[in-house]
Amino acid sequence: MKTNNIYKTIAKYSFAILLIATVSCNDDLTERNQQYPQLNPANADANAGTWTPLLLTAPDEFSLDAPGATTTSAYKAEINEIKSYQANITDDQQRIIDYWSAGGVLRWNEIMQTLVARHNRPPYQNEDGTYPAPSAANPFANPQFPFSNPPFAARAYAYVSAAQYDAMVATWHYKALYNRAAPFVVDPTINVMVPKSPLPSYPSEDGVLAGVTVEILKLLFPTEIAYIQEKADEQKLYRIIAGANVRSDIDAGVTLGRKIATKFITKASTDGAGAAIGNQTLWTQLENNAIAAGETPWRSLETPARPPMLPLFGNVKSFLMTPANVVASRSSAPPSTTSQQFLNELNEIKAFSEDNSREHQRIVSFWADGVGTYTPPGHWNAIADEAFVYQYFSEARWARNLALLNITMMDAAICCWNTKYFYFNPRPSQMDPSIKTTTGCPNFPAYVSGHSTFSAAAATYLSHVIPSKTAEFNAMASEASLSRMYGAIHYRSDCEKGMILGQTVGNYAVQRALTDGAD
Repeated sequence: MKTNNIYKTIAKYSFAILLIATVSCNDDLTERNQQYPQLNPANADANAGTWTPLLLTAPDEFSLDAPGATTTSAYKAEINEIKSYQANITDDQQRIIDYWSAGGVLRWNEIMQTLVARHNRPPYQNEDGTYPAPSAANPFANPQFPFSNPPFAARAYAYVSAAQYDAMVATWHYKALYNRAAPFVVDPTINVMVPKSPLPSYPSEDGVLAGVTVEILKLLFPTEIAYIQEKADEQKLYRIIAGANVRSDIDAGVTLGRKIATKFITKASTDGAGAAIGNQTLWTQLENNAIAAGETPWRSLETPARPPMLPLFGNVKSFLMTPANVVASRSSAPPSTTSQQFLNELNEIKAFSEDNSREHQRIVSFWADGVGTYTPPGHWNAIADEAFVYQYFSEARWARNLALLNITMMDAAICCWNTKYFYFNPRPSQMDPSIKTTTGCPNFPAYVSGHSTFSAAAATYLSHVIPSKTAEFNAMASEASLSRMYGAIHYRSDCEKGMILGQTVGNYAVQRALTDGAD
């Protein structure tokens, strides 16, 4: 593909996603609500019940009762419920059909992006100059839990998507096991307002998605439970009104989804994320370690100095990588802060800080993904959503592809943060106060670049999913990486080594994809 075509593609994503990022900074929950065609899979993936789950020991680890027969009076009453709704569909009911029929996995991913943007705000300092920390044990206290910074967001996207994937594997297993016909097969007079699935309807994939997703999101965003439940209620109702499921299909799905969520909630409680903030003793030790090595340590440039962001996130337990894998993947040391190479790279960033070209500023702005946005992992989710829609995936494949994308970005966060706090390298504007950044200055060490690591990991996996877009994804990752140099917050070594680290991490997801039975 020619370079100009690649950048036309980037411009297309820029228009859609920059608009989203702009509205996400409002106090109100502003949903993306992109206009997409109804989900109409090119392949129903009838064998998805045989794919390898991520955490479940088997697709039937959690039991699901057999459905009632379609000849019973109870089932006939459910058919009549569909017809009753369809006799007088309100404008609001048509709205939820139009919204949710694009696909449950897609819409929940957009909802996640909304929630992350809403909570991506660092706490203000106390009067005494200290900073409060959000508490999951008291989420409504000031500041509210969570602060959905990039590592938190990467982990959140991963847990939601991974749980949805395992839930879809179990759903497809039980569909094949019980083989209950869809309501429009049982009663051909039903008006079906969405594309007809050739698969059995019990349990409903939308019911399962609602059940599993609500439970995970309640853990991650406990102050948003009313909003989350409202969206789930919409999703469940739309399937009934649209004639795709009877109520017992939905209810069974919700039950199954809630059971599966417990396994992921248990993992989340023991993965080490709760301890990632560290304490003053640790923060001081990291600084002293750098000094002892003859280097200039990173220091917060905020006033008063803010504690470093999640210095122990590099110890969080991954889905795909072992702790030994994380350490083995750690980037080699950056140029010493006393070296000529470091000085050369610092001077390069100073030159970028004085470059006010419109093109550089466009790139910096588009990839900034700072406070009040869905973060770099969310940006790549939005890119994936735009690309996946026109691949016409089934819900099971949507879930699998987003799960591996988000797991690799969680692993990117783990590996990147492990590297950052191992070397504790200063930012350019710390070393030369005359350097003025054009996109703020993140409150954590420079080496390696998070944007570069996230982007290369995402592009590596997405290129496996859609090989025809490899050049486009790689061009976007390169631009995201360069944006941090143009914005004067990263050295060239940060970005180049971050890209290499991201590719290494992304390949773990590719290897998993090659062996999970879906390819």
